[in-house]
Amino acid sequence: MSREELKARVAAEIERHKEEIIAIGERIWGQPELGFKEFRTAQVVMEEFGRLDLPQRSGLAITGVKAIAEGGSPGPTVAIIGELDSILVADHPSANRETGAAHCCGHNAQLANMLGAGIALVESGVLPQLSGRVALFAVPAEEYVEIEYRSELRRQGKIELLGGKSELVRLGEFDEIDMAMMVHTASKDHMAGIFGSSESSNGFVGKNARFTGRAAHAAGAPQRGVNALYAATVALDAINAQRETYRDEDAVRIHPIISRGGDLVNVIPNDVRLETYVRGKTVEAIESASAKVDRALKAGALALGARVDITTLPGYLPLFNDGRLLELFKGNFARDYDPAQWTARGHGAGSTDMGDIAHLMPSLHPYAVGATGQGHGNDWQIADPYVAYVLPAKLMALTAVDLLAEGAQEAKRLLDGYRPRMTKDEYLAFMRRAFAEQSFDGAAF
Repeated sequence: MSREELKARVAAEIERHKEEIIAIGERIWGQPELGFKEFRTAQVVMEEFGRLDLPQRSGLAITGVKAIAEGGSPGPTVAIIGELDSILVADHPSANRETGAAHCCGHNAQLANMLGAGIALVESGVLPQLSGRVALFAVPAEEYVEIEYRSELRRQGKIELLGGKSELVRLGEFDEIDMAMMVHTASKDHMAGIFGSSESSNGFVGKNARFTGRAAHAAGAPQRGVNALYAATVALDAINAQRETYRDEDAVRIHPIISRGGDLVNVIPNDVRLETYVRGKTVEAIESASAKVDRALKAGALALGARVDITTLPGYLPLFNDGRLLELFKGNFARDYDPAQWTARGHGAGSTDMGDIAHLMPSLHPYAVGATGQGHGNDWQIADPYVAYVLPAKLMALTAVDLLAEGAQEAKRLLDGYRPRMTKDEYLAFMRRAFAEQSFDGAAF
């Protein structure tokens, strides 16, 4: 069969299974889990791979699951990715009542997309006419949250890097993959049309700061204490005072929280914890802003005579989409939709560990506009199940056929002469250098 005939079979299979794909997305919506804890969600993925009779491996970076759909002849490997984790939005109507976890960023849809693409490729019978393989990959811990929890996993030797895809790269789970794609759900409140893509998005580093003071009776003898909470407050003010020093084109974003503010109201706080991201459009912008945040943290400690211990953690690299993959994907979108329904945006201030993969291989990360509400907000809801769950599965499956049909000519053309921005060894060396710990005793000055 020609490439177009193969694609017609895949598209028909998607439509035949659309209710099943939607049901998968809704099932995962109802059981949100946080990163490196997604055991029930991983079980759903394993069950679906089992139904497709695909060889699979699980427990990758604690919860990741990967299945391989073999083509009829050798060729490149294309990964279709879905993310397992959710975030914490405890007041969302569908949040887990015990953990506060909620799928307010659409990762449940990503898994439905990935599994739906797998269903279409397997059930349509096109795989024997493709040259290469499709890796269906459910990956953990994209949301860079609960930094202290992940740092403890690192201390225990269960992980080294704190993001799911980063850890999977370290473990060699992307070694066999030549190119990768996934689709993120977007909100109708923030993006027009049905589908879209950003030119690029921010990377970031994470920071933990622990301010240590001296406890004392908050009313009877406050002069004998050193208030670690006030030290952290001064540091936050200093971080905010830096805002006008950042260039607009660097898209710097810094948004700290105090994760521990004290223990008792009548005791001067002596142990206060702060977490933040430092985001930027380039590695250079991130490093410059990171140094300014470190100065601000030290300023808070100096002002109160407290001690601050600062840990900088490697986060994610900036994302950019591969132009040829994007062209193929948009071509499949245009089969059924007016190209005007595709929104092309500039730089995005958010971050994703798909940026790390984009530094290693051709990668694609567009958006399906199938939700409403604020991302990471308590009003986020899937508004259009077909656009959120089914259409991305269809477009990724069709793009996989484009890449691997006819002797994988498109995939080979894309890879011919391709040079990654980093090799795996360079990437791991960079991430390991980004880990840094420093202490500053404000009482010594």
